[in-house]
Amino acid sequence: MMFPYCSVRGFSFLADLSRKRERERLKVRREPYWQRLEEGQYLGFRRGPDTWIARYRDKGDGKGHQYHALGEALEFDDAKKLAESWLAKLARAPVRKVKRSTVKAALESYLADLRRHGREAAAKEALGRFKLTVHKDALADLALERATLDDFLEWRDRLLKGRAPRSVNRQVRSVVAGLNRAIQLGHVGSPSVWRLQALSDDEEEDGETAIFLSAGQRKSLIAAASPSAAIFFRGLELTGARPKELAAATASDFDGKNVRLAHRKGKPPTLKVRYTVLSGEGVAFFEQETAGKAQDAPIFTEDGTQPWRRHIWAREMRQAAKNVNEKAKGAARIPAGVGAYAFRHARISELLQIRNVDPLTVAVQLGTSLAMIEKAYLRFIPAAMREKLAGVKEV
Repeated sequence: MMFPYCSVRGFSFLADLSRKRERERLKVRREPYWQRLEEGQYLGFRRGPDTWIARYRDKGDGKGHQYHALGEALEFDDAKKLAESWLAKLARAPVRKVKRSTVKAALESYLADLRRHGREAAAKEALGRFKLTVHKDALADLALERATLDDFLEWRDRLLKGRAPRSVNRQVRSVVAGLNRAIQLGHVGSPSVWRLQALSDDEEEDGETAIFLSAGQRKSLIAAASPSAAIFFRGLELTGARPKELAAATASDFDGKNVRLAHRKGKPPTLKVRYTVLSGEGVAFFEQETAGKAQDAPIFTEDGTQPWRRHIWAREMRQAAKNVNEKAKGAARIPAGVGAYAFRHARISELLQIRNVDPLTVAVQLGTSLAMIEKAYLRFIPAAMREKLAGVKEV
């Protein structure tokens, strides 16, 4: 039995698109069959080929419509969920007509808004930043509504080449402010995808934001990661290295007992090199990972060739945490916002708290400073050491 049709302003509607058998009986035609979801919001189904589409009626006079292709080979529930997600973004827009545009176009709307409010100097400064960081980047032509967190992390990763983290933070904040205002001006997008955690100059997180993982949590993360990511994360766990240090390590950096790690620090940046002593388990691990590799070959790779990149290991970490949390409960769950740096935090804290290694040795082995140890890890220093530190008086 076919469902009854009705016509509204030239559009034909089906009473129900949820039944596959009834959809298959529809005549092939260019115009979709529409089903109303909410006032001004519709889900459409086009026969030949079978595709789904969403339609939104603009506010105001209601004459303008926005369309969004949802894809093929979808069941009704999946198509409806995709449509509702897209329609919700448009419905929240505070303007009569929503704007579906690129990242660059959204930022241009922000600049126009600044000028409209007489803020010429602010607009000129922001334009300079956008030309420097966005206009020549692949991010510029990306549809704002389709942008993902990975897109913005990869963009920031590209900005880091030749720039200090604090400089990148300033550029990112400027773009975020522009996009947030663009959303208020009616552009469609998800602010959560460009809400990035700020980088710090030495890539150390302070004690307020650091995430510490227990041995059990680390084990479950490694088990839930892809094979190549699991190996990289295990290397981080055994060395406490900064992720970028380990990503840059080659087979020649392992001498059979220690692993050579290096990073740049200071102004101007200078190369800081250290040799991290490995445990017996660490030695066995690095022997296995360097076996048969050329001296200049990276120890850890994404795919057997490409050394690990920041946005890739961040993506792998998020996916591993998601995999764990699908089943884990209580203390076994992985905290929100966890990153690969958490393995470093765990290594430092356990050397201080469980193995009772003195702070100076930890600082040397992990390539950090006593000031950072005291700032971020003081609560993990054994009680006797804390008492000694607290009792020191300046001369």
